[in-house]
Amino acid sequence: MATNRTFTMIKPDAFGAGNSGAILKMIEEAGFKIIALKKTQLNEELAGEFYKVHEERPFYSALCKYMSSGPIIAAILEKDNAIADFRKLIGATNPDDAEEGTIRKLYATSIEANAVHGSDSDENAEIEGSFFFNAFEK
Repeated sequence: MATNRTFTMIKPDAFGAGNSGAILKMIEEAGFKIIALKKTQLNEELAGEFYKVHEERPFYSALCKYMSSGPIIAAILEKDNAIADFRKLIGATNPDDAEEGTIRKLYATSIEANAVHGSDSDENAEIEGSFFFNAFEK
């Protein structure tokens, strides 16, 4: 069953470059309501738990190291058709392939440092949001 919520993270590269405010502004201007928001920093162990689905992939270790390299902003967003609309707003994983005006086209520097994470399904949005926020917070 489709929901109207999704999960996102502003990644260490975008946070470190001072792009968090501009990204959050784009999100709100696209009609998303911010339900929950927090600045935090993952250590490699927590990054490993969050990205456990990729544990067998060759990039897993580098991903965990990168995601623990600096602060992130985690958020739960709400809007009709949240998953699909947010995936369109952020653009392709590789910023070279992202459409003009998308978050990744504007703020990502590489396929690895691609500025933001966006859930790819309702199920993953719930799992990922619950990783960072308890029931009272969301």
